Amino acid sequence: MTRNTRILMQCIYWAFVLYLLVPLALMMLMGFKDSKFIGFPIRSWTLDWYLGVFGDAAVMQAFGYSMFIAVASTAIALFMGVWIAVALTGRSFWGRAIVLGLTLLPAVIPGVISAISFRIAARVIGMEPGMWAIIWSHAIHNVPFVVLVVMARLTTLPKSYGEAAQDLGADPIITFFRVTLPYLSPAMVGGGVFCMLLSFDDFVRSFFLGGYEPTLPVLIFAKLRSGMSPEINAISTIVLVLTALLGLWAERSMRGMSKRAAND
Repeated sequence: MTRNTRILMQCIYWAFVLYLLVPLALMMLMGFKDSKFIGFPIRSWTLDWYLGVFGDAAVMQAFGYSMFIAVASTAIALFMGVWIAVALTGRSFWGRAIVLGLTLLPAVIPGVISAISFRIAARVIGMEPGMWAIIWSHAIHNVPFVVLVVMARLTTLPKSYGEAAQDLGADPIITFFRVTLPYLSPAMVGGGVFCMLLSFDDFVRSFFLGGYEPTLPVLIFAKLRSGMSPEINAISTIVLVLTALLGLWAERSMRGMSKRAAND
């Protein structure tokens, strides 16, 4: 690679970084504006919009509601995804490609089509719109991501680990819980955090399957109908910071678990 090519690639990289970061920085700044309207210049600054988020009962209730849905749907997706990944990895049987394709299908279906399908299915089975309908749809949508991450981790599991456990008298169930599952911990943490973020930020499925109590993205959408305001910027900034902290924690946890698994 020539020097000019390297410089060009670096310029493209930093242009992409600025393209991502500048809008986020502007969004954060607007949350400090001492005015009800979005726009420059910012003549005076205030923390009232950020402090008001924590004092707004509707926002905090929607935040807790979204977190509960995210945790519950992630737990279901992890349980189903790990089971499917273990069943499909290292085994060859007729129809394996079909099963894998059907498992990954929810990840590639457009969000609106998926939401409409879930709404129709919920009506057919008699499930009322609300929290459990949202959890069900989020869990099914998140299973493919767990399966992909766990299958990738399983392919690196040395066969000697399981053989050694069986030589010591462990049956397949004990081997799974004492050897395979701990080895999968980094992938489960990474996949779980990713699913939580997907569920927490999901708008389309939450909108179509929600009841009278809105999730945080649906609440923000409702506030947007009356126009942009620094309050929305403040809410978005707080969610962005919490999401970044959760991602950093997950990344550090995955590294630590991977190192411990390698040392063991």
